[in-house]
Amino acid sequence: MKKLQSEKLIADLITDVKIILECAEFFKQHKTSLLLQPAPGKWSIAQVLEHLNTYGRHYLQEINQQVSINNDMQQQAWFNPGILGDYFTNAIKPKSVFEVKNKMKTSKSHAPENNLQVDIVLAEFIDQQHKLLLLLEESRQRDLNTIRIPITITKLIKLKLGDAFRFIIAHEQRHMIQARNALTALGVATNKFPVILRATAQ
Repeated sequence: MKKLQSEKLIADLITDVKIILECAEFFKQHKTSLLLQPAPGKWSIAQVLEHLNTYGRHYLQEINQQVSINNDMQQQAWFNPGILGDYFTNAIKPKSVFEVKNKMKTSKSHAPENNLQVDIVLAEFIDQQHKLLLLLEESRQRDLNTIRIPITITKLIKLKLGDAFRFIIAHEQRHMIQARNALTALGVATNKFPVILRATAQ
C-alpha cells in the first residue's frame, strides 16, 4: 500500500468535503424532488442523505472522542493506510463521476424509511459535513496512524484515523453520484451539479 503525505491527505479530504457541501446546496434548490423515488424500489435523495446521516452519527462521535482524548499524539509526516482501511475505502469509492457500478447491500440499520422530513434530514447532513471539516482541521495536530476508530458493525474492528476519514468521505462521494443520478432520472437538470471526484484522484 502506498503511503500518503499526512498534510496533503487532510487538505485533499477537506476539499472533498467542501464539494459535498456544494452538493447539499444544490439539493436545497430542489427540495420538492428529494422525497421522490426515481424508480420503484430506488431510494429517494432524502433516503440517500439519511443513510449517510446514520453513518455520520456513529463515526463523527467516535472520531471526536478519540481526537479529544489523544491530544498528545502529534501528526506524523506520512500516513500508512491499514489493510482493512485501504480495502474498505477502495471498495466503496466511486471510480466514475457518472455511475456507481459495484453495488453493495445495505444493512437494515442503515436502510432508512421514506417517511422522512426533508428539511430535518438535509439540515443534519449539512451539520455533519461542517463537523467533519472541524475534525479534519483538528486532526492536523493528531497522529493519523495511531488513533483508532471502531467501525459501525463491531467495536472489535478499528480503522486508523486516516482510514476512517478516507472511508467516510469515499462513502459520501459514492452516494452523491447516486443522488445526482436520481435527480437526473426525475427530470432535474444536473449539468451544474458539483463534480465529485477530483481529476487527480486515483
